[in-house]
Formats: sequence, C-alpha cells, structure tokens
Amino acid sequence: MMERGFSRRDFLKAGGVGIAGAALFGVAGCGGAEQGDEGGEAGGLTSRGDIRIEMPTHMIPPDPNTAIMQNGAEQAAKDMGVDVQFRGPDQFSIPEIQQIFEASIAANPSGIAATVPDPDALGPLVQKAVNQGIPVVLFNAGLDVWEELGTQTYYGQTELEAGVAAGERMADAGIKNALCVNHQQGQLTLETRCEGFDKGVGGSVKQIAVDGSDPTAMRSGMETALRQNPDVEGLLTLGPEAAAQALRAVEAAGRQDSVKVATFDISPDVLKAVQNGDLLFAIDQQMFLQTYASAVTLVTYIQYRLSPVTAVPTGPSFVTGGQRVPHRGRSGQLPGGGGAARHRCRAGSDAYDSRGVRPLRGLDGRCRGYDHRDSHDRVRLAAVGGGAGRLRGGAGRRVL
Repeated sequence: MMERGFSRRDFLKAGGVGIAGAALFGVAGCGGAEQGDEGGEAGGLTSRGDIRIEMPTHMIPPDPNTAIMQNGAEQAAKDMGVDVQFRGPDQFSIPEIQQIFEASIAANPSGIAATVPDPDALGPLVQKAVNQGIPVVLFNAGLDVWEELGTQTYYGQTELEAGVAAGERMADAGIKNALCVNHQQGQLTLETRCEGFDKGVGGSVKQIAVDGSDPTAMRSGMETALRQNPDVEGLLTLGPEAAAQALRAVEAAGRQDSVKVATFDISPDVLKAVQNGDLLFAIDQQMFLQTYASAVTLVTYIQYRLSPVTAVPTGPSFVTGGQRVPHRGRSGQLPGGGGAARHRCRAGSDAYDSRGVRPLRGLDGRCRGYDHRDSHDRVRLAAVGGGAGRLRGGAGRRVL
C-alpha cells in the first residue's frame, strides 16, 4: 500500500488535530467557512478553488449509467467548489480508455478518480499517476487491485457477491436454468457478475455475449439464445439498456409467461419495469454515490490528508416491486462489516430505528431489511433522473 508522505509541518500548517472533525463537514479549519478568492473553501493545504479532479472512466454515452455517474460528479463539483472533469470513450475500447487516462495524467490534476475495468491494461497507468504524486481513488471497477496500486480507496459493490445474491434470488423464484447476458466483453466486472450468478443459481447458467453498442444486435442475440435454449426460465442482464432489449427479446420469442428477467443497475425505464412487474428485480450499486464520494474523498485528502482506510461498499441493494433492501450475507450483516449490526431488525419490534428507518418484515414475520423510502429515496430519484425528486420522463418514488 502507498506510503502517504505527510509531515508534521504539513499537519500543523493544515490546522492540526482540529481539521479531523472539520474535514468531515467540509469546514475550512478552525476558523469556520472562510471563502477563497475563487469561491472554494480556503482552509487546509489547498484552496478548493485550485483543486482540479480528472475522472477517466470506461463509461460510454449510450449507457444510462453514464448519466447517473456524471450527475454525481457534477453535484460533487458544485457542492465542494472544485473542478471535476468526467471522461469516457465513445465506445468501449481499452486502447481508447488508456488514451483518456494518459491525457488525464498529462493534465497534472490535483487528483484522479477512475474506473479500472481491465487491471492489466490500466493498472500501470494508475501506478504512473500515484508515482507522480497524484492521489487516486478508484470506483465502480477495480475492487481487487485498489490497494496494491497504491490508491486511496475504492467505492463500489463486491461484484462476485452481487452476482451470487442475484442467482440466489432467481433460485428462490424457482428458476434453475438461466442465461447471463454479457454486453461488454473484456470487462472483468461483468464476467465476475456472471460467475457469481452461476454460483448463486446452483443449477444451469449459460453466459451469452451480445454487442452492447447496438441495441438491435443485443435484442436479436438474446432472442436467438432464448429460441436455442427452450428450457431457460430466467435471464439476467448486466445493465439497463440490455434489460430493455431483454424484455423485447422475451416478447419476440413468445416467452413472457415462462422467462423471468432481472438486471444489474437502474434507470428510469428499469424502475418502471420493476413497478409494472416486468422485471423480477434490479440491483442498485448507487453509481451517483460512487462518483460523488470519490470526488469528495479526493478533496478531503488534498486539503487535509484524510481518507478511508478500507474499500467502501455502495451495493448491492435490490429494488423489487415492494421494497428496496440492502443485500445481506448469510451472517445477516451488510457487506463491509462495520456498523452493520445497527441495521438489523430487532426481535418483536417494528419501531423505527434512530435514523427514522422502519424494519421490513415478510409474511412469516422475519426481517427482510429496512424500508428506506421515507428518509432516502427522494434524493435517489434525483441521482438517477437529474432532477430533484423526479425521474427523467416522469415523477415517481425510488422504492416502487
């Protein structure tokens, strides 16, 4: 792991121990919110008005997730008073992503927040940035390598665990034969999801490859696979656009009554499909939070040399027709361990906990997680749709 070169003189210059609490709330040192000349906070080692963050990613324009991530980056820039540049290729291409990353390093930014869908190809570039003294945070893709590459932390979900949980939910719905649709070959994240899904279903899972840049080709590929595999009962897609095409493929193949569809990641169309019962469930990894928290973490580190000491899980959580529930392992704890116990249902009680969150219980009376509708979901709607409490294309609630 990277040695963080921060001297006692630097610490005293930034305001000593007083910055530890102040940084958590975006307050500039002990003197309160002193404004810099450029509108950013002036405390710490650097004025926020001078902070420039590059975000080289693998996200492509047609992917609905791209807009969610951009929303998070833009909101962080606005809230923190810094400059954040979100970048991605026109189509998924590792060489193009490498070029974008090289350009981000060449810009000599204050920090870099990046996705690493291919550690072998992009890992050396991360190390190059770190070796040049540029603090780096990884998000969305790169969980297995963030520490060895010397980055500050990682924001995202544990993809293998998410895949297993998706498979278990399919199995609970009576599905033993399923397809896992990979729309972006060569991305380790998606391959890991399918691997976990196979383990979770515990039956027969076939992985099929489709062209994620061509909606018609995606639909055609899934329709062909359904016709060639008449015993298939379930279909898992790994992104919102693939989910939309999967529903069309199921209908074209005449399999609406025999094939259940579920997906990773959310969009307004995905939420509507869950609400209508067309999708069994959707998995939310909170991409808005991934980019937002990555930018905030870099600002906090650049100003105060403070950052998380472990990777930070942002998912998986499941969106269904009745509730949104964080995934729990067999121990009953949330991924990440720390602080998980306070989220458990208390035996014999349906009282709200200290955060105003009510336990959800199934018909058998067992804890199913917590109902986050009242306290969190209007904000999540804004993250997905780009407007306060509204989805693009219409209004609605985050839990359906």
